[in-house]
Amino acid sequence: MSVNVVTQLQVKSLNSPDETRSPDKTTVEIVTVGDYTIGRTTFEPGWTWDDCIKPVVGTDSCQLSHVGFCVSGSLEVETNDGGQVSISSGDSYSIPPGHHARVVGDQPFQGIEFLSAAEFGVRPE
Repeated sequence: MSVNVVTQLQVKSLNSPDETRSPDKTTVEIVTVGDYTIGRTTFEPGWTWDDCIKPVVGTDSCQLSHVGFCVSGSLEVETNDGGQVSISSGDSYSIPPGHHARVVGDQPFQGIEFLSAAEFGVRPE
C-alpha cells in the first residue's frame, strides 16, 4: 500500500469551487488542496455515461479510475467485463477503468470523488 504525505495545511469549500464543468445532466465541482484534487459530482435523473459524458470524452467506455463516496441518490455501474454494482447513499466505492454508469430513480446522484476528479468530463486535447 502506498503512503501519501500531505505537506501543507489548507481548506477549500466545494461550495466555492476552483472549477465547475457542466456536461449534459452533469455538474462537476472541483477544488485542489495541496497536491490533491477533490470533486463533487451531481448527475441528474436520466443521466447515463453513454449519453452525457461519452460525447465529451469520445471513448467507448469510461477509462478513468474512481474512488469516492456517495452522498445521495443511486448509481448503477457495469464494467466492460460484465461486473455490476449499485452505489447508494453512504457507500464508498472504487471503479476501475472500462465501465458505463447510469442514475437509477428520480433523485440526483451526488458523489465526492477523490481520484480522477481532475479529468472527469474533460474533452481530451
